[in-house]
Formats: sequence, C-alpha cells, structure tokens
Amino acid sequence: MLPDAEVERVLVIAAHPDDADFASAGTVARWTREGIAVTYLLVTDGDAGGFDPDVPRADIPGIRRAEQTAAAAQAGVTDLRFLGYRDGTVEPTIGLRRDLARVIRQVRPDRVLTHSPDRNYAFIAPSHPDHRAVGAAAIDAVYPDARNPFAHPELLAEEGLAEWTVREMWLSGGPEANHASDVTDTLPAKLAALRAHQSQMTDPDGLTAMITEYLAANARDHGLPEGRYAELFQVISTA
Repeated sequence: MLPDAEVERVLVIAAHPDDADFASAGTVARWTREGIAVTYLLVTDGDAGGFDPDVPRADIPGIRRAEQTAAAAQAGVTDLRFLGYRDGTVEPTIGLRRDLARVIRQVRPDRVLTHSPDRNYAFIAPSHPDHRAVGAAAIDAVYPDARNPFAHPELLAEEGLAEWTVREMWLSGGPEANHASDVTDTLPAKLAALRAHQSQMTDPDGLTAMITEYLAANARDHGLPEGRYAELFQVISTA
C-alpha cells in the first residue's frame, strides 16, 4: 500500500542510533505535532558504541535499537527501519545507495533529512566518517537513484517500487548551514529523546547543559530572539 499522498512525509536517514536526536529531534517533534509523518532509517545499530566493558558486545545492537525506538517516540516517531550495517565501516557504496533508494521509494517522502557529507572543521563532532558516508549515499539515493526508473531496476521489477522524486533535503552537521530551525517549544522532547540513549552517556545532566547551551548559541548566531533555541541545517532543493 502506498503512503497517503495528502500527508506530508519526511524520511530521516541517520548513521547511528542517537544521531537523529542530536541533530534534529527538536525539529522532528515540531513536524510530528504539525501532522507531518516522519520515518527514521538507521543505517547501523551503533554496535561500536557504549562505554561499559561489562556489557557483552553482542548485546549492543539490541540495546541501541530499543533506545532509539524509545527516543523516537519522544519526538512522535513510531516508524523506524534498521539496515544493520556495521558501525564504523560504512562507505557510500552502490549497495548502500540501493538500500536507501528502496526506502525512499517505499516511504515516498517530500523531504529527506540526513548528515552532511562535508567535513566541518569548525565543529568536528558531526563529521564522523559514517555520518559523511551516509550523507553522501543519501544524496545520491535522492538524486539520481530514487527518481530514475532505470536505476537499481530490481527495485521496480522485483519489488514493485516505482520511482519517486524528493523535493528537498535538509543536511545536518555540515559547514554551510543556511537555516535555523526554532526548537524552543520542543526542547524538552529533544532532551528526553537524548536521555533515552542511556547506554551512551555517563553524565546526563552535563549533556543537557551542553546541548541547551549549544542550541542557544545557534539561535543567537542566526538572529533569533534571546531565549530561543535552534537546530541548524543546510536546506537544498532537489525537485
């Protein structure tokens, strides 16, 4: 069954569990409150993450999927897809592009939000190699793969997935942000989403303070009034 064409749809493509929450949970929470349908697509299970050596490594993928599911619920997202790639080894391969194009054709989103493929030397944390690889593959999956009926022909021939054109992309973490998304009203939802990733944090209160300060600085630097909070994106037209 195809998604309801009357409902605006967003696909968030992230490399690891918690990436969407650090980058965009405030914006996503606002969208879902406005009636926009949001799907999360996680490329890896974050199996190289965590800090507790007593937790068996084989347990990490399940833990992190459960944490991401709980975090997504805080932002109003219940549709999550997991590809199961190995954490720390992602490359922008043809295979990954096909896997992303498949989900784009399934979800048929108006907008795709993902990582910037560009390294940000002013703030290196978002420029994890998995992030950049996923961002590069996602851009190629949006254009030209998902919209080209002759790209990955097995998607149409074997799975019945017709081409789909995404009209815009929102890239997070890159060096060229051109849009400040006001998340003041949904800041509590964002912080709750981040706190759901318990296996990844040793100082939840310190994380809350750091994120709040960072979002306030984003708002100030992009001309929002004092007391506001913002997530930053590079918005590009792909229609």
